[in-house]
Amino acid sequence: MNDDERLTRLETRLTEQEATIEDLNRIVTEQWRLIDRLARQVSAMREQVETLAERSAPRGPEPPPPHY
Repeated sequence: MNDDERLTRLETRLTEQEATIEDLNRIVTEQWRLIDRLARQVSAMREQVETLAERSAPRGPEPPPPHY
């Protein structure tokens, strides 16, 4: 293999690697946005569950089950 062919192969590999890196960066960025959005949704749902649990919590001692 002569130097011209070797150089061409290296340039081709570099170009392909740069494209791959750009694709991976785009995918990671999209996934990070999705994770952030889902984390905010989970936080909001946790707050809703806590609020509902506070509203429906019994105020006094729990009565014994019917089989006692």
